Amino acid sequence: MLTDIQLEKYAQVLFWGMQKARVTPFSPGGIVLVRTDIAALPLAEKVQAVVLEHGLNPVVRIIPPSGLEKGFYSGAGQDQLAFSVPGDKELYERLDGLISLLAPDSITHLRSIAPEKIATVALARKYLRDILDSREAVLQFGWTLCLMPTPVLAQAANMSEQAYAQQIIQATYLDREDPVAEWEQIFGNAQQVKDWLNSMDVHYYHVRSASTDLRIYPGEQRKWIGVSGHNIPSFELFLSPDFRHTQGVYHADQPSYRNGNLVSGVTLKFTDGQAQVVGADQGEAFVRSQLEMDPGACRLGEFSLTDKRFSQINAFMAHTLFDENFGGEHGNCHVAVGASYADTYDGDPAELVGERKKELGFNDSALHWDLVNTEPKTVTAVLKNGQSVDIYSQGMFLA
Repeated sequence: MLTDIQLEKYAQVLFWGMQKARVTPFSPGGIVLVRTDIAALPLAEKVQAVVLEHGLNPVVRIIPPSGLEKGFYSGAGQDQLAFSVPGDKELYERLDGLISLLAPDSITHLRSIAPEKIATVALARKYLRDILDSREAVLQFGWTLCLMPTPVLAQAANMSEQAYAQQIIQATYLDREDPVAEWEQIFGNAQQVKDWLNSMDVHYYHVRSASTDLRIYPGEQRKWIGVSGHNIPSFELFLSPDFRHTQGVYHADQPSYRNGNLVSGVTLKFTDGQAQVVGADQGEAFVRSQLEMDPGACRLGEFSLTDKRFSQINAFMAHTLFDENFGGEHGNCHVAVGASYADTYDGDPAELVGERKKELGFNDSALHWDLVNTEPKTVTAVLKNGQSVDIYSQGMFLA
């Protein structure tokens, strides 16, 4: 559904994103893992060519298609679910970059799988994510990912395949002569907003909409980040707050697919940093199971805002990569329950380990689940000197 020229542009944008996220230049002979769904192989060929052109070594791995993935979860015993593949640790400890090309052939095939099985695998493989987080903290690793249009995604989003593909083309600027230049412009504009946000000495943020009344306390040594090259597209600006003080009610009016389950209308109530499920229009039992995955799964790992002037996305896409970056009429706010991001620490991320991480209230979990609110909203920063500053209204930052 994308032309050969658009695929070439997409590959160039992805390499740009990975390099931006890494910050430091790649060394000759570095290793880049290219993870790809089968339907994204045409894009994988373009990405591999770009990686080779830059003197790096691509390692291509196919993401298991839905039949294989469901078969594994259906047939695996406890020890097999927790099995660590020999060589993965060694590879990840040497990775310099990662590009993931997502083109799912199903988004509901794991619906009948017990959430406990999926949680076991997530917990067993968390050590790989920890390795990459550690490498990224010392600027030795960068990653990005993208989405390709597929019939199943278009159907889930209630769109034609052509319309779905067009959303991706517009959101990633593949219809522009020089998409990388467009992303550089967005990168610069977002930096100005981040500088403004980070200049404030904030006690807490107050998020108010028709169904949300939430107070988020950033805590000490936090900074807003975003539009960093991670994820193509990505228009959100976010931070990982001190989870221990989150208070109030949050409602996600946008549906969400996770592990084959469709949930909608999720309402959470946070009390002293712990979230409880108030209700959900669909999938309430599944939401509860996710928040019970591990001790950190019911805590806040991320608070994010998207400016509608940045984002070209104006439709539900049935995939978190796009839905968490929804622009539309009112922009979006989303929170993530589960893991926090070490790079929102306003200091050397390599220091954010063990007791230091706990001391500052950065959450740790095998879960990271974004829940999106697209209602009209106002976000107010209540400063430590008692003043209040509206930072977001009518879908836009007020910088």
